[in-house]
Amino acid sequence: MEKILVSRCLLGHKVRYDGGASGPFDQLAAWQAEGRVVAICPEVAGGLPTPRPSAEIPGGQGIDVWEGRAQVLTAAGEDFSAAFLDGARQALALVQRHNIRIAVLKANSPSCGNVLTYDGTFSGVKVSGEGVTAALLKRHGVLVFSELELLEAAQALARLPSPPTF
Repeated sequence: MEKILVSRCLLGHKVRYDGGASGPFDQLAAWQAEGRVVAICPEVAGGLPTPRPSAEIPGGQGIDVWEGRAQVLTAAGEDFSAAFLDGARQALALVQRHNIRIAVLKANSPSCGNVLTYDGTFSGVKVSGEGVTAALLKRHGVLVFSELELLEAAQALARLPSPPTF
């Protein structure tokens, strides 16, 4: 059975930076009931507490964090980059361990955003970009969707070719 990596906050786990959760979402609950869901919060996995200060990437590009051109910073200037990178590596390890080809991650997050992220000014401005985890997973061939794209994620799951059996 095809597994799906899912942000823990989307499953109702109170791991968001503000101590809250997102969801529930019927599609995610159905996948969870089928035993498809592998859950992670990259930020918590990387060692950050809940709650924690909000963080953003100046310029909004997770790939820039990977390439050393940007940091994940709090409004006070605290550098959370190492925790974000470690959490993303842990997400990739789960993807590889479970042969995951689809992820549903939290929209707009500096870790998980797949289309938009905040621009690093803490003013609510979003820019086209990917969070640190989303950028890593996409570069390893994972199709990354957000909770705003659950229909598209379900359609992609239905179209996946069966993995080879040996």
